[in-house]
Amino acid sequence: MSQPADFEIIDFHCHHVPDVWPLAENARAAPAERVTWRRINRRLADPSALLEAIDDGDIDGRVVNIPTALFEPPENGIADDTVRRANDLLAALVARHPGRLYGLASVDAFAGERGAAEVHRAARDLGLRGLFVNSARGETLLDAPEALPTLAAAAELGLPVFVHPVYPPALSRQLAAYGQLGILLARGTVNAATLVALLRSGTFAALPGLRVVVTTLALGGVLLAAALGEDDSQPPVAETLRRNVFVDTMGLHPASIRASVDVLGAGNVLLGTDWPIVNDAPIRERTLAALAAAGLSSKDQQAIAAGNVRRLLGAAPPALQNSGPQP
Repeated sequence: MSQPADFEIIDFHCHHVPDVWPLAENARAAPAERVTWRRINRRLADPSALLEAIDDGDIDGRVVNIPTALFEPPENGIADDTVRRANDLLAALVARHPGRLYGLASVDAFAGERGAAEVHRAARDLGLRGLFVNSARGETLLDAPEALPTLAAAAELGLPVFVHPVYPPALSRQLAAYGQLGILLARGTVNAATLVALLRSGTFAALPGLRVVVTTLALGGVLLAAALGEDDSQPPVAETLRRNVFVDTMGLHPASIRASVDVLGAGNVLLGTDWPIVNDAPIRERTLAALAAAGLSSKDQQAIAAGNVRRLLGAAPPALQNSGPQP
């Protein structure tokens, strides 16, 4: 199925780490992988790298986050000054490239009212369009009482919350012997676990305006919740999933895209690649091929490639951004 020349692609899952925070070599990587990680770290620190694919016409925009877990271990929380500095730097970067880069504010979701205060600052003062939070702090998931202020602030302001995987210490050690697949499984498990916690704790019922984005690594939890998660004491799981939960396309595999659409609906799937960590290659051709192979209509393909991201972030296309109120 061919697509028009103006088919739009916005990558929702992109990372950047300003060079004020030097990145160490990934200690979890095997020696043979360290060369790759050096290159990844260089790309993460280079703001111009974010724009290359946009300038080349491969994609039309990126949604960027600063993953503080890469330079400040999250087990004991994230320092307030780190969070504020990260968001100030990201807002400045995005402001230099309007209509091309969009920013998600890094927030320590487990910081109670301090996290909520940063949510309001990031939206009100910095113009950032969503949040980027860790799935867990140690064994604590996002259904914890200390996370409620941040999630409530996001719901109040209509900001989507990108819930990113972390390394669960015990499971990561257990699965490390199985290489990258084992590490991805560990990270996907904690990403899925915090989603299940939000579903089963009643957080989504209490905050119906909360919109959470998980990665493809959490798809197992999404599928399990849809298949086996019904509970007479809770609203229907299928209804909650389609109202509150979004998933990205990390990996660009037609089967995972199809499964995501079947469970959540095409309106809840976002093009996201985990740039530059998982994917740092041209993605337009791969995206078009994967969406077509998933058996999606042209309308659904464009929604996943860009339309859903724009709707979730409240970002009008560039041609409309100065023509009146955004939808």
